[in-house]
Amino acid sequence: MKPKNETPDFIINNIPYNRKRVLIIAELGTSHGADIIKAKEMIDAAAKAGADCIKFQIVYADEILHPNTGEVTLPGGKIRLYDRFKQLETTPVFYAELKEYVESRELLFLAAPFGLRSARELRALNPRAVKVASPELNYTSLLCELASYRIPIFLSTGVSTVSDIEAALDITGRDKVGLLHCVTSYPAPERDYNLRVLPNLGLLFGVSVGISDHSPDPELVPVLACAMGAAVIEKHFCLSRNDPGLDDPIALPPVDFFRMVRAIRQASSMEAGDIVETISKERGCETVDAVLGDGVKRLAPSETANYERTNRSIHAVHDIPRGTIIGPGDLAILRTEKILRPGLHPSWEPRLYGRKALNFIPAGQGIRFEDI
Repeated sequence: MKPKNETPDFIINNIPYNRKRVLIIAELGTSHGADIIKAKEMIDAAAKAGADCIKFQIVYADEILHPNTGEVTLPGGKIRLYDRFKQLETTPVFYAELKEYVESRELLFLAAPFGLRSARELRALNPRAVKVASPELNYTSLLCELASYRIPIFLSTGVSTVSDIEAALDITGRDKVGLLHCVTSYPAPERDYNLRVLPNLGLLFGVSVGISDHSPDPELVPVLACAMGAAVIEKHFCLSRNDPGLDDPIALPPVDFFRMVRAIRQASSMEAGDIVETISKERGCETVDAVLGDGVKRLAPSETANYERTNRSIHAVHDIPRGTIIGPGDLAILRTEKILRPGLHPSWEPRLYGRKALNFIPAGQGIRFEDI
């Protein structure tokens, strides 16, 4: 039996992961650009760099945001964020081929769906586990869907509060869930990571813990996370930070990813206190203490402005005239993101059907209490 002050192992395929045996996830996301050849090249490079798991994002733009959500600046200029996601859409056959290729390398295939359609397509691939990104932690109907699959779930906890995490776990249960502490900022400052929260979250909720790291340093946050009991470490992976993927500027190229893997494996063989002492000598006590933080779960300074905008809420799909009786085709659970206003929490969705719109609700805008 584990001592009461240790969190449970995270078990996938009957393999237990813990701070002595860390699962390292290479987050490829959508950096393949829907190009199967590039995706396989990335898988090969991540495998060579030491990844245990290759993760993707199954994207359908309509499941993520509204066309009116705003623009993003990319190397080629400004483009609607919605249109950029549309460019990244592909078919279930694409991910089936990638899953087969990942598993042929004896690695774990992992993907994050962003709505019910992508979740069901992922389920048809018979995955060993599934990932929920931080913005979807409050997406009630998606969590219910994924919980019904009865497979391990990684829940990222960026831009969330303790009550948000508790509400998600009330839906998914705790038996097959691992929490990945995260800071939803790109890049995320290392000093925002507050890594002492890891054991506190694990003991509070009785689940395995890890991190999804968006900080630029290949070693600092991952190695200190090992000292704090991380069983899982996820980091964005790219072939080059000059590539055009949405996350490539904050991802690790192969050489840096290998550095991270090597540092994690070395730290996993050390006692927690020895890890902290070693890193303190290299980076300075003040830096290390700042990265470790006080262990109180709160929104990080760099992500505070994203709360209720990156998370999901209820939005109008099209213009809803005053007096309209609201039905399923009138609303969607979306990220607010750039310029729109947030709406009601996703849990309100079934209670809006049959209600009358008291105001004109423009396409894309969040639906509020005063609108119904």
